[in-house]
Amino acid sequence: MNEFTIYPAIDLRAGEVVRLKQGRAEEQSTYSNQPGNIAQLWQDAGAQWLHVINLDGAFGENTTKNQAALRSILEVCAGYPKVQFGGGMRDMDSIEQALALGIARVILGTAAIQSPGFARSAIEEFGAGRIAFALDAANGELMTRGWQEKSGVNLLAFAQSLADSGAATLIYTDIQKDGMETGVDWEIAAQLALKTGLETIASGGVAALEDVENTKAAGLDGVIIGRALYEKNFTLEEALRC
Repeated sequence: MNEFTIYPAIDLRAGEVVRLKQGRAEEQSTYSNQPGNIAQLWQDAGAQWLHVINLDGAFGENTTKNQAALRSILEVCAGYPKVQFGGGMRDMDSIEQALALGIARVILGTAAIQSPGFARSAIEEFGAGRIAFALDAANGELMTRGWQEKSGVNLLAFAQSLADSGAATLIYTDIQKDGMETGVDWEIAAQLALKTGLETIASGGVAALEDVENTKAAGLDGVIIGRALYEKNFTLEEALRC
């Protein structure tokens, strides 16, 4: 089993660090207009990875401000912590450009769900270790385009198809829990890991250190933490000590 990793989340909207509730744009909390400073905060606390999402890209909006924000984060990190990045990555050129900037791992969601062939091509072109797949689900159904559209695709079936295509890493988010601080859905994440044999990271709903402990105890490879850190429910240092 891989080392358990905690991923502090930096969600970008119009160049600012924000958190949404259940992916709803109207339920936004803004925490900083200096994304590089937030990256520095998590770096100083000992993070090995950052989870950075371009919400504007996911929503199909103008991404210019977020591109500048991403560059400021990468300047701070300079390779440590590593950065996994997603949001609106829907063609091979976007993946190539992100990796060229210094992104360690690109996250694919909508494009992979809508075209399994695209998922296979990305793995073959860039390597399974450079690609993660976001499985963002509500009631077992995957959602696309910034969680705004139902896909009609079953979570477990799609996860297995990714494993069959040579994928290495899955990121599972229970949309109904995301940003709500009601506890992470580690049980379904553990089912995904068991069914596919892939590295599986849980996301959405972390509220307390107990959620981090439960996720690790379930044999998962990592957990993404957002609002709980920004609202100071606990510190990143405390989470890393778990």
